[in-house]
Amino acid sequence: MSMTHLLEVENICCSYGRQRVVENLSFAVTEGFIACLLGPSGCGKTTVLQAVAGFHPIDAGAIRIDGKSVSRVGYELAPERRQVGMVFQDHTLFPHLTVGENVRFGLRGIPRAAEIGEQMLERVGLSDTGKRYPHELSGGQQQRVALARALAPTPKLLLMDEPFSSLDRDTREKLSQEVRDILKDYGTTGILVTHDQHDAFALCDRVGVMTDGALVQWDTPYNLYHEPATRFVADFIGDGVFLPGSLVTPDSVETNLGTVRGNRAYSWSLGSPIEVLLRPDDVVPGGEGDLEAIVARKAFKGAEILYTLDLYDGTRVLSLFPSHVDHAVGDRVNIRLKADHLVAFQRNEPNQHV
Repeated sequence: MSMTHLLEVENICCSYGRQRVVENLSFAVTEGFIACLLGPSGCGKTTVLQAVAGFHPIDAGAIRIDGKSVSRVGYELAPERRQVGMVFQDHTLFPHLTVGENVRFGLRGIPRAAEIGEQMLERVGLSDTGKRYPHELSGGQQQRVALARALAPTPKLLLMDEPFSSLDRDTREKLSQEVRDILKDYGTTGILVTHDQHDAFALCDRVGVMTDGALVQWDTPYNLYHEPATRFVADFIGDGVFLPGSLVTPDSVETNLGTVRGNRAYSWSLGSPIEVLLRPDDVVPGGEGDLEAIVARKAFKGAEILYTLDLYDGTRVLSLFPSHVDHAVGDRVNIRLKADHLVAFQRNEPNQHV
């Protein structure tokens, strides 16, 4: 099956006045995929989303939707003509309209608008709320209404700007999975903007990590976690520690926890001082004769407990233990390395943009 790009963003630059906030940024989203722009506040991700929507001009580059140019220097197709839907952080529902009227708002003049509105509310699990008003619903229900309203006109592309940030953790996890199921059922291409990697990983097929107006890695959630391209991505994504060591072969590093071997070879000179990224799942419970550590902190996560562990030489690592045994702070535990992915960076290596 051939896969085509519904959205193409090519070397765009965006500014506010004289301040450049997005610099030569490119990515493409395959039709039917859900993508994410992930990064800290102020990195430029929302500006990119606004440029795709047609709310912010670009200074250079081009944006194409379904092969059609919608933004280039000197030309901006109006937002309402881009066949793009949007879901915002604060829902932006009309308080004086009923839920049903909100969903039908973008269907004015379209035959069967009432029927389509009812179908959309049923699809988001709110079929009995059509005559109620937004203030009578919970935050999660309001966000479902916003999603139904955005999808009702069958947009080619759905843009979501921090849509779950105002919700509690349990609600946002449940809703993000529901949103993914709905978009996949409709075959709708989506882009999420968020600073929360949990939302990004739960919802999206591809994630682009941004910093300082640049895209530093565009990849699957799995690869971002296990194969980060830069130290910034390694530090920003997931939990982990950077352990000092030296390169003893192209695919192994000697550390004070032992030799870490992996599936990646490096071309640095043997003996080079480097740092190895160790994720909590790289450090597992050991047995007698393995490394001994002392529990410094713990965080219960249900099926697992995330322990912060101190070794005899002061080295601090993170480790996930099954929660069947509950170690107390100050307890001594045995650990061993089980690192299948060798992720290393030269010490003081500058971040490089892709």
